[in-house]
Amino acid sequence: MNPGRAIARLGLDPERLSFGLRTALASCLALAVAWGLGLEHPQWSAMTVWAASQPVRGMLIEKSAFRALGTLIGTLVGVALLATVGDHTAWLVLGLALWVGLCAGTGNLLHGLRSYGALLAGYSASMVALLGQTAPLGFLSLGIDRFTTVMVGVLVALLIGLLFGGRNREDDPSGRTRRLMILVLQRLARRLDGQPAPATAELTVLLSEAAAIEATLDAHGAGSAKGRHSARSLRAILATQIEALLWLERPDVLPDDGRAIATALDEAATALDDADGAIDALLVALTRAETRAASAPSLAMCLRRIAEAHRQRARFHDTGTTQSETLRRQVIRHRDWVHGRQAFLRTGGVMLIVGGTWALSGWAPGAYVLLGTSVMVTLFSTFDNPAWLMRRILAWQTVGAVASLVCHWALWPLATTEWHQLAMLMPFILLAVLPFAHRRTMTGSVDYVMVLLLLSQPGLPRSVDIAGSLTTAIAVVMGPLLAVIAFTLIFPTDARRRQRRLKAMMIRELQAMAARPESAPRPAIWRARLHHRIMTLMQWSHRLGDPAQAATRGSLAVYDLGRTVLTLQALGEKDTLSARERLAIRATLRRLDGLRHAPEAVADALTRLADFLARRGRSAAPVVERTAAHLRDQAAFFRHTRD
Repeated sequence: MNPGRAIARLGLDPERLSFGLRTALASCLALAVAWGLGLEHPQWSAMTVWAASQPVRGMLIEKSAFRALGTLIGTLVGVALLATVGDHTAWLVLGLALWVGLCAGTGNLLHGLRSYGALLAGYSASMVALLGQTAPLGFLSLGIDRFTTVMVGVLVALLIGLLFGGRNREDDPSGRTRRLMILVLQRLARRLDGQPAPATAELTVLLSEAAAIEATLDAHGAGSAKGRHSARSLRAILATQIEALLWLERPDVLPDDGRAIATALDEAATALDDADGAIDALLVALTRAETRAASAPSLAMCLRRIAEAHRQRARFHDTGTTQSETLRRQVIRHRDWVHGRQAFLRTGGVMLIVGGTWALSGWAPGAYVLLGTSVMVTLFSTFDNPAWLMRRILAWQTVGAVASLVCHWALWPLATTEWHQLAMLMPFILLAVLPFAHRRTMTGSVDYVMVLLLLSQPGLPRSVDIAGSLTTAIAVVMGPLLAVIAFTLIFPTDARRRQRRLKAMMIRELQAMAARPESAPRPAIWRARLHHRIMTLMQWSHRLGDPAQAATRGSLAVYDLGRTVLTLQALGEKDTLSARERLAIRATLRRLDGLRHAPEAVADALTRLADFLARRGRSAAPVVERTAAHLRDQAAFFRHTRD
């Protein structure tokens, strides 16, 4: 029988089993190396291996770098805070609440492993500051020990990962992006050749593929500057694909010479399909299509951006770099500012409550409660459903705490040297491998070994009694328990809420554009951000199991309404318009203030404006009427949103 199949029949993932075993052995190695170097907390090195290890090398390198940077910044802040406040616990709690809250908020605004580095800088400061008050060698020595042990763990994880880890998957997003662009160009060509617009189902498939590719780009770009340039250039191409698909479904003006443009786009698709990557032929065909599309400015601009994105991709292939400023104008990634603010307030508030209770009660293990809480409410605030995840982590941390008590009081009394203690601890680390690889127990299982190691400070003679060990274990496990309460009661968050908030941000930006055009984002910025938000919305829909076509139709309605707002604003600035027409346009745009509460009323206002403009012979009337119909059809998308 195939060993892989036999393992799978037991419910184990063969790849995770191999990765978990490699990580557990590397963790034991880091524990031994840190102890051999005479570090005060060798178990922190073992914990770092579990935190930094990745199954593929690119992610391993980048995560290790951000772990080192985040730890360094957090350590410096923790040491500086202790040096400033001394023994004043209340000021220490206040300083930590502000810093860790700021890091949590920042981490929820950043993408990829930059987010991880920001979160780590927060709770690393907590670890140094809270344990430093009672450190026998002083907080400065603890800070040095913290950073050194983390670096030992990072280096061991890097060494083992580079020797035995896998490479980034061969099915990289480059080929998928190229194949999708071929389909987009071909579909544009058919539309311009007189065929009807694609059905919603077909458009959804194309948008979903773009969103799926975009979701892989952070991992694709990890590990090197060249990888980041590659991801940046691919993200720009994906953004132009979204722009082309939006135009394809909602063309404002069809060009006069559609057949000639279609021929040029077919040639561009053929050039892109060339195995040798005939970039020159692609750019020539796109330039010819853009020139022919002069009578349809939005299509011409879309084709120009497609050409520029592929020009940057070609530059990457030639030099390994891109022109960052050029791509930055084409790609503006969505940032959930509401979620970031809530993460800051939740994290800072919980730390003030827990820390204030500790300061008032004087209960010594309260420092461990605050430490565990700071890690949980910070690190897991970026997850889709942190309250649910905290329950799994709480269970596994309880198991880890029990395992540490068994190790300490059943085995360690038999040890005659610290090396014996480490040897007795290692089998408990290896026990994490099976639950880590099993599909039913993998979620949260790493926290078993994290708590086990956090509570396992080797040393002889032993100065803690069993009651003290039990109290500390309970204090640590209270961290995820308090985090469950925090994520459930204080700005509760989950995938559904974040999806709704994304919709709300898309709609609120339309309202800002309509109400205050002078302070709203420029049209190019709005479009670039909308492209990424549409991909993000598709990703949320797939995670939640929602019908993807609903996200497609809602996104099209948002795009259509935004374009109409810009059209009306441009029309309102024309000198040929009468005062009554300007007043009607301004009044209708002001009605968008009720878009999320009464979208049908906004649609009715647009219909009345379209009738009025039609009587005045204005060419914008059909556009406004179509937008009203789309808005009326997608009223549920606009109404079912909230911040």
